[in-house]
Order: sequence, then structure tokens, then C-alpha cells
Amino acid sequence: MHRLPASLRTRLKTLLLLCIVVPAGFGFKWYKGPERWWFNDYGAAVMYEIFWCLLVFLAWPRRKEAGRIAFLVLAATCILEFMQLWQPSFLQIIRTTFLGASLIGTTFVWWDFPHYVLGCFIGWLLLRSI
Repeated sequence: MHRLPASLRTRLKTLLLLCIVVPAGFGFKWYKGPERWWFNDYGAAVMYEIFWCLLVFLAWPRRKEAGRIAFLVLAATCILEFMQLWQPSFLQIIRTTFLGASLIGTTFVWWDFPHYVLGCFIGWLLLRSI
């Protein structure tokens, strides 16, 4: 039986995980059951971090770089969180769209940071396991 090259297997596993994480993240965002406040805001933030770790890994699939990828994702999303304090008109226009609000956020919340750390830690674990 013909085996796929390791790099292709890695990318396919990453795509499979993305196909799980993306719907789960949106599911958390729109969840209406018990503890919805946590799932809608913070559970979705955890999934957001995992999504970015997987997306970067898809482009740069080097297991030994999993820590660097998770750290860079954490740094970038923390910067994006602080940018929510900045309200220029061009960012406000972007934030009014579903995609813009989903990707760059709309409101600064300190409590997002521990969830970003948790999401990047889980992302790092996933990258190491692929």
C-alpha cells in the first residue's frame, strides 16, 4: 500500500482538526444552554486560540516549532485584544461585520487573557500530538 508523505499526513491531520475546531468554536459562540456566558465568551476564546495555532501549523508544519507557534499566536491575539481599546473608524467598520468581529473582536476584556493562555496550551498539545 502506498503511504502518503509525512508532510501531507501532517497537513491532513491538521485540516481534520480544523474541521472539528471551527464548528466547535462557532457552536460555543452560539450555545444557548447552561453556563452559556462562559461558552459564548471564554470557551469560544479558547477555540479561537486553538484555531490560530492549527492554521499557522498548517502553513508551517514543524512539530519542533509547536512552542514557538503557540507563543506567537498568544502574542498576536493579546495584541489584538489590546487593540480593541483603540477605536479608529476603519477598525470600527471592520468590527461591524461578522467576520471582522469574529477575527479581531469588539470589546476589551481582561478575563480573555487566561483563556487565551489555556487555548494556546491546548493548541501546543495538539500540535505536539500531530
